[in-house]
Amino acid sequence: MSNRRVGWLGVALVASGIALLTIGSFIPAATGGDSARTGWAGPGMMGGPRLMGRAWKGAALAPGPGESGFVAGTPAAPRVVRIVATPQLRFQPDVVTIQAGETIRFEVTTMGPTVHEFMVGPAADVAADAAGTPEVADIGMMQTGSVTYTFSGPGPFAYACHAPGHYEAGMTGTITTQ
Repeated sequence: MSNRRVGWLGVALVASGIALLTIGSFIPAATGGDSARTGWAGPGMMGGPRLMGRAWKGAALAPGPGESGFVAGTPAAPRVVRIVATPQLRFQPDVVTIQAGETIRFEVTTMGPTVHEFMVGPAADVAADAAGTPEVADIGMMQTGSVTYTFSGPGPFAYACHAPGHYEAGMTGTITTQ
């Protein structure tokens, strides 16, 4: 292997390691205190708070409908649900359970170098990328954007990213109502 290739391989390995360390700082320990209730599992990389309140695939900050301690979000006090937009063009979690009429503040963080958006509302409007559908656009790497939405009406509801090619690649999520 040439010196140039070895150098580029080294750069790629260092970048991959940094990305894995960064992602790891957002994944909470499997156990520990009241993290499921509070949404914070303690310090992450370099002492900062961790993003995820549960596991990578269950990012809701507060207990959901049917769980012990659940309190429905209201316009004055929305329930916070944290979503991760991944480099693989997926949302984690990709299913969020709500109570009919509930108000949710979605906090969406992009992991990786790709810029994402987050649109939420009636599934037909989200699928059509309809004008006026609530969204937060241009969420860059390691940035968080938020949008608050009250789920009124019969549904179904969904969320998606309509950055070029992302929706077509499957970057969508489902809202289930209990």
